[in-house]
Amino acid sequence: MQSRRRLVGGLRVVFGIIWLIDSAMKWSPAFFHQYLAMLKAGAQGQPAWLMPWFHLWVGMVAPHPESWALVTALVETATALGLIFGFAQKIGYGVGTLFSLAIWSTAEGFGGPYTPGATDIGTSIIYALVFVYLGAMQYLEGMPAWSVDAWIIARWPTWRRFADFARPSVAEREIKNAG
Repeated sequence: MQSRRRLVGGLRVVFGIIWLIDSAMKWSPAFFHQYLAMLKAGAQGQPAWLMPWFHLWVGMVAPHPESWALVTALVETATALGLIFGFAQKIGYGVGTLFSLAIWSTAEGFGGPYTPGATDIGTSIIYALVFVYLGAMQYLEGMPAWSVDAWIIARWPTWRRFADFARPSVAEREIKNAG
């Protein structure tokens, strides 16, 4: 049990480092200047029935692409730090899943277009699945190792609402073991 929590905690930290590297790249001036172009590129070669989705996003972003790029950089940085330190994991896993799906369905163009020779469905869908996995493991096993959330919960139990997916029986076992 403890070894699985360490394994999941280690996975969370490594995944956070990957997100931190990615978020560092988002702070480059090139990202801010190319943000709208990346969204438009995701729409290239997509089937006609998906074009309204891409037009919606391009239409929303076009008036202020730098603001959207800033929000993207901030969300990725906050997600990375939350993963590394194990802070507000319940919120972080949810935001990370939704944000990964948003990237996958816009800038990554659902991993398409799917033409002969296509070999990749995009990375963000896999990121979304890793967030779901981390949440599921927390639900089954309890708070992963190396978590600021565990320290906060020990001092302020109400924080569990923001941090923990654990089943009630798992959460009760954690409380007993901490006390």
